[in-house]
Amino acid sequence: MPASTGFRESWLRPFFFYGNNRISLLGGALTSAAAFTLIGFWVVAFFGHGGSSNPYLGIILDLVLPAIFLFGLALIPVGILWRRKDLKAAGQVPSIFPEIDLHDPVFRHGIEFVVLATFINFVIVGTASYRGVAYMDTPSFCGTSCHVMAPEWTAYHVSAHAGVACTDCHIAAGGAGFVKAKLNGTKQLMMVVLHNYPRPILAGDKVPPAQTTCLNCHNPGNYVGDKLVVSSSYGDDEKNSMTRSLALLHVGGRNSFSQLSGIHGAHMGHIEYIATDSTHQTIPWVGKTNDNGSVTEFVSSDAKGPVTGQKHLMDCIDCHNRAAHSFDTPEEVLNRDMALGGPSASLPFVHKEGLALLKGVYPSQEIARSKIVSGLETFYQSQYPAVWNGQRTQIDQAAATLVTIYSRNVFPFMNVTWGTHPNNLGHNDYPGCFRCHDGSHNAKGGASITNDCSVCHNLLAVDEADPKLFATLGIQ
Repeated sequence: MPASTGFRESWLRPFFFYGNNRISLLGGALTSAAAFTLIGFWVVAFFGHGGSSNPYLGIILDLVLPAIFLFGLALIPVGILWRRKDLKAAGQVPSIFPEIDLHDPVFRHGIEFVVLATFINFVIVGTASYRGVAYMDTPSFCGTSCHVMAPEWTAYHVSAHAGVACTDCHIAAGGAGFVKAKLNGTKQLMMVVLHNYPRPILAGDKVPPAQTTCLNCHNPGNYVGDKLVVSSSYGDDEKNSMTRSLALLHVGGRNSFSQLSGIHGAHMGHIEYIATDSTHQTIPWVGKTNDNGSVTEFVSSDAKGPVTGQKHLMDCIDCHNRAAHSFDTPEEVLNRDMALGGPSASLPFVHKEGLALLKGVYPSQEIARSKIVSGLETFYQSQYPAVWNGQRTQIDQAAATLVTIYSRNVFPFMNVTWGTHPNNLGHNDYPGCFRCHDGSHNAKGGASITNDCSVCHNLLAVDEADPKLFATLGIQ
């Protein structure tokens, strides 16, 4: 007897005979529907048109659909064994299994059931997968599905990029970016499930280069010229004495004659650096490619021995590192909010007391809210009863503002506190510009990376109570 005939009679016919039951047929339908959906995603991903770049797409592609596929496969032998057991118990197992024949109404109805169930399951699984991917492309999914993203989700809402989808900045375009995002998303999911995620979460080198994300919307060569920056500060005295500063930033860029100038212009060349920490706050080596192709290397005088490590090409993100998730310092945000009227500067020592309460160490945000409110109320009740009785509305408003400030910047359960996430734009609160422009990065020929303040900005007024220039410019 030919091998093919033996296989058909000993294996194929029994398989289709016993497999003609609802459990096995449903399993086959689920398996085929999941397979078709997976193949559809793979085709879209391969050709790169219309696919989603969401990092959590791996949840569907690597976990959900394969699970449905395997579950369907498992149902097939379960149904076969169940029917075989029932037929044996009833003594109805045939000595010769029937031929595989589409003219057999029983066999034909089984095939029809599989085809119809596959179509229905394909519509259900495909639609659910599509809707799942569409939801995962929304910022609310990235920010709320994982509680560990609470700090970033909160900061995102008060940033200039609040209307930009997370995937636009965090996922590089193209097939490589898609695959990398999918793998990272699946890895992050498992870390959350296993409670093995870092606290705090740091982007490190996981953010794609600016040319694949930021430059899709922004033109770094756009000529900005000079920009006036006005800031107000309040003292810790009883009257919360206010002083103001005015700086003229030379942002520059590329003008209509293709000339480079200012901060942007100076950094638009090919500049590389080596950082010795994950947040890129310590940069002992900088290499600048000159117009003739040569490279000038600047090494920090603090470096002990040759500097080695991965070289990074400097781009927008190295300075604008908190473009969508910026966290304030307590001094900065309190001064800014007081300049807007809340807390009211008419409350004695509100700046001093407010800072002390904001910098307090609290085990949770809930306890912080309670302690901040009660702390401010106790201060005015005990120290300034007249103010407590006459300015209760301003005190309540001040307490609410302090609570909001704290809730937007400090997240104890993620170990995020004041200064956890440095902002490299400027140099007042963090090293920022001074990571390279500190006067100690020198080249062999004697040249140094400049730390001349006037190259980047002019300070027109610094902590003056009543700057004359403000009146000249008509600034209130």
